[in-house]
Amino acid sequence: MNLAADWLFVFLWLLALVLTFVPMVPATLVIWAAALLQEAMVGFSELSTLDWVWLIGLGLLAMTLDNVAGALGAKRYGAGRAGVWGAAIGALVGALTLGPVGILIGPFLGALIAELLAGKSGAEAARAAWGSLLGVLGGVLVKFVVHLAMGWLVIEKIF
Repeated sequence: MNLAADWLFVFLWLLALVLTFVPMVPATLVIWAAALLQEAMVGFSELSTLDWVWLIGLGLLAMTLDNVAGALGAKRYGAGRAGVWGAAIGALVGALTLGPVGILIGPFLGALIAELLAGKSGAEAARAAWGSLLGVLGGVLVKFVVHLAMGWLVIEKIF
């Protein structure tokens, strides 16, 4: 039974790694669910309380980075308060209206429009918008690395 549970976790974790690159899919939750399922199948005998604290902490980190990356990227590239808020609102509106494409376009357009409305030049607004796009892409990359760490933490304990 342990071997089946262990390999089920590996399969679900690998699936979650792929899903990390699909916008609006909660890959972090897939990893948590995979670990919980694996532990339930082996009688909660392989992961310690400290392991669960690490898994939950890493997962919260991944979700936080995912949600603020666009705004942080915009700020890094010179966005003011309006651009940061525009990127955050744009990410939400983009995701709700355009789905996966909106995750990339929303923060960019949100930061661009907000910076233009705040009186910045087109070049300054475009730079801030570019930063929001880089932030979103960087956030996905960092989330992927955190998901690798989450899986490795579990694999190290179960094999």
